[in-house]
Amino acid sequence: MRIALLSYRSKPHCGGQGIYIRHLSRELTNLGHSVEVFSGQPYPELDEGVALTKVPSLDLYREPDPFRVPKPREFRDRIDVEEFATMCVGGFPEPKTFSSRVARLLKDRVDDFDIVHDNQVLGYGMLDIEKAGLPLITTLHHPITFDRRIDMKSTRNPWRKLTLSRWYGFLRMQGKVARQARKILTPSETSRRDIAKDFGVDPARMQVILLGVDDAFVPPTKPRVPGRILAMASADAPLKGISTLLEAFAKLRTERDLELVLVTKPQAGGRTEKLIDKLGINDHVRFVHGVSDAELVELMGSAEIACVPSLYEGFSLPTAELMACATPLVVSRAGAIPEVVGPDGLCADMVTPGDVGELQRAIAALLDDPERRGRMGRDGRRRVEEMFSWRAVAATTAAAYEEVIVDYRRERGLPIDDLENLLPTPRQPAPRGGPDESLDNDPLDDEERATC
Repeated sequence: MRIALLSYRSKPHCGGQGIYIRHLSRELTNLGHSVEVFSGQPYPELDEGVALTKVPSLDLYREPDPFRVPKPREFRDRIDVEEFATMCVGGFPEPKTFSSRVARLLKDRVDDFDIVHDNQVLGYGMLDIEKAGLPLITTLHHPITFDRRIDMKSTRNPWRKLTLSRWYGFLRMQGKVARQARKILTPSETSRRDIAKDFGVDPARMQVILLGVDDAFVPPTKPRVPGRILAMASADAPLKGISTLLEAFAKLRTERDLELVLVTKPQAGGRTEKLIDKLGINDHVRFVHGVSDAELVELMGSAEIACVPSLYEGFSLPTAELMACATPLVVSRAGAIPEVVGPDGLCADMVTPGDVGELQRAIAALLDDPERRGRMGRDGRRRVEEMFSWRAVAATTAAAYEEVIVDYRRERGLPIDDLENLLPTPRQPAPRGGPDESLDNDPLDDEERATC
């Protein structure tokens, strides 16, 4: 099959979108399919044989100058004006404007692809792609309605509530598009249930396909660092529960020699930095970001314990990656995390999300029991080997593509007896990254990627 894989932003080393795009595209290519990724900034890192077409936005949220004001020469068309205007009134425009740009691009390339795969863009332009003559399938990792609820609950400032309401305004669009989607892939039964509830999507049009873990995530060959606790989450997002972990860590620090490593880049002067100052733990908390895959694996394998204190997760790929590194876990009993780790106490200890005392006690108990840490790490590694394979994800996803193509053709009275032509062909290696087609050659589009 010839597959167009769409993602409005694709951070290479953190955030589910960039990781999903990289590994799924690689394994689909390894199965013999042809994959071209269409992405806005930050652009993904792709493996050999996967093509990248850049669909540049104004990149209004890039580091180190988010919410920037573009120079007049950066504006190329009406979509750019809409993107900037939406940001100016407090909205988040990228899903909608990316969908408009990529729909315009694909309209002229209908004959180049057999199917289009939307990775949680859910912009109105996705509906135009099917009208142009290409069947569309959608991945929805989890409904961002959960992020909105938790953000709204975490603030009492009326002005902040108003700005949050504007920021999450794109969810109305995503709900409408999701309800019209032909087929939705989602990584957990929890997400499937929550998408049906919050977006009103018919569960019969959804399919659960677990995510995979890259083979690079392996147990460490060096001794773990005594007293090191690690977490991988966006520091300033209330949904990720980092404040709960910081408070529990501060209590543990009064009795133990511990270090907390957070794989993220906090906002300067944001809620996380302020809480660390308030708790007096500046000298014992370290932030790491922008690391290579190899450095990340080494870091994940260096911790005695890792924590996933999220208030909600649609899957939690970092949890599975930590299990692959045989790192013992304390996790929240929230969202799909229990689906990932399995029975409580086997691969991870589960605690009530947001409960500082329970998290503190669970970490302390695991720190005091090296034998159980070793057993938990081995069990976690075994579970990943048995359940989480990107190759299996790609094979199941490709089968879903075929179903969507058949459904689309039948609906339009098109022939379906030539589908054997869509079967994989032997892989033809291409230069790393594949052809790099850009909608714009302005050097401003090649600004430094946003990092974790």
